[in-house]
Amino acid sequence: MANSAALRALVTGATGGIGRATCFALNDAARAQGLKLAIAVSASKPGPALDALVEELNEAGARATGLTANLADAAACEQLAAQSIATCGGLDVLVSNAGVMRSAPLAQLALEDWELVFDVDVRATWLLARAAHEALAASSGCIVAVGSVSALFPFPGLGGYSPAKAALLMLCRQLAQEWAADGIRVNTVSPGLVRTPLSEPIYRDEDILRARMDAVPLGRIGTPEDVARAIVYLAGPDAAYATGIDLRVDGGLADSVLATVPGKPR
Repeated sequence: MANSAALRALVTGATGGIGRATCFALNDAARAQGLKLAIAVSASKPGPALDALVEELNEAGARATGLTANLADAAACEQLAAQSIATCGGLDVLVSNAGVMRSAPLAQLALEDWELVFDVDVRATWLLARAAHEALAASSGCIVAVGSVSALFPFPGLGGYSPAKAALLMLCRQLAQEWAADGIRVNTVSPGLVRTPLSEPIYRDEDILRARMDAVPLGRIGTPEDVARAIVYLAGPDAAYATGIDLRVDGGLADSVLATVPGKPR
């Protein structure tokens, strides 16, 4: 990645826990390579969180620009990609992190909620990637999309979230195959239980916190920085031969399901 004097990146959902951590991890990675980070940070709407992120990134030595887009709108996705490329002078890394969730059993889930989740959690990545294809091909760049362990295992009550994340993983695998000849790598990171500002109210309940920690083989809840480091690894030169993979960052949670079945062999 980075065929210029700068590492040029777009991060969506940038003001949330994982998105914000990814922006600073990218800045650290750029500095380690002797590059300046030129980054477009995207949020769904303007506000203090986006302004503060841009200010902090610039103070950390990056050249950051805040952009807003409703990723449920197809035209807005294409415009965001174009603005990011123009602002950064090209593109080396697209981190498709933004996502939404509308919880309900499928029998009660509203059609508009199903469509919103698929529009933001799947379609937006395809539209952003398609609009950025030429720029990413020019830089031999890469895409990292944020999935979920919910893509691999049904999570009852989460509405269309698990199906959408499963579709996202397959979308990225197909992009990886179709765009490999263009020099573009496409990978995903699937977080497990991560403590972010969005999930913080859950973890304030000490009983839930302890129960969730006990469910994770590594014995702790993940941090945004855990996920950000995985994203930056897949976007960086150390993963130059990796494409079409999903990297789970879940403390062993997904693979522990059979350990919960009664009557384990002695």
